[in-house]
Amino acid sequence: MQITIHAKDIDVDAGLREHVQRRLHFALGWAQQHVGRVSVVLSDLNGPRGGADKCCRLRCALPGTPEMIVEDTQADLATAIDRVADRAGRTLARRLARQRENRPAQARQHGPDDELLPASGRSATATATAGQ
Repeated sequence: MQITIHAKDIDVDAGLREHVQRRLHFALGWAQQHVGRVSVVLSDLNGPRGGADKCCRLRCALPGTPEMIVEDTQADLATAIDRVADRAGRTLARRLARQRENRPAQARQHGPDDELLPASGRSATATATAGQ
């Protein structure tokens, strides 16, 4: 999973960058074989005026689905990052579950002899002799 972090009107130090990467790996790492690229944009909407204006926007592309965009705005940037990571993890789980449910019926059904088929990359004779 490749994570890119961009900033608009905000300074991103090494600690903040590490926080984003740690939270995203925790929330999305279980599905990294499905997630190719994650883009995070951190911004301060009101600039120096303050207020609940720190925004975190996450974009994630999954094969076969529309791009996932999760955004949150909070007074504290770390809180916005945490909330976006949590919501992205839940959204990703829902999307992957829907993909599994919507697979064609033949792909979901397994016959009684499926376990006897040789593993990919090995020949049938190598599989039979390895068990003896």
